[in-house]
Amino acid sequence: MQHLCAPWRSEYFSAKKDSCVFCEIINSKEDDEKNGVLFRAKHCFGIMNLYPYSPGHFMIIPNHHTDKIEELDEQTWFEMSKFVRLGVEILKRELHAQGVNIGMNLGKAAGAGIAEHVHYHLVPRWSGDTNFITTIADVRVNGTPFHPLYQKLKKAFSGVICCLLYTSDAADE
Repeated sequence: MQHLCAPWRSEYFSAKKDSCVFCEIINSKEDDEKNGVLFRAKHCFGIMNLYPYSPGHFMIIPNHHTDKIEELDEQTWFEMSKFVRLGVEILKRELHAQGVNIGMNLGKAAGAGIAEHVHYHLVPRWSGDTNFITTIADVRVNGTPFHPLYQKLKKAFSGVICCLLYTSDAADE
């Protein structure tokens, strides 16, 4: 297998973190644009994946720090589920995704890169998006710039989030 040099990823792998990267983002709202935060809700938030499997790959993360989904309260689980469904709709409408992979890797053994804080991945897919270069060279190519995708998805979420939050608050009562 060939390896491409991606020096920008060294920060992610070499950074010695005593704290959770997601909790740092929760507590630094002033850096939302820099961190790629798409939305903030009562119990969760959405953020672009800085190392995406495909263009538009983002995550939905509970505000509660835990590595066990069974520790999430019903309101958090329900709100995250609503945003997963909304996220799929947005990826199909805004990026014309023909499919979406949704998943959680629970624990390091399951492949979680940030195992200490559960999170959903939403990965948009298109027919033929794993082309010959992935097959013969074991390489992924992302030909879409990050910032325009981030702006497009953030705008799509902001256009519907107030309605979604209103219905979530009503369900909490």
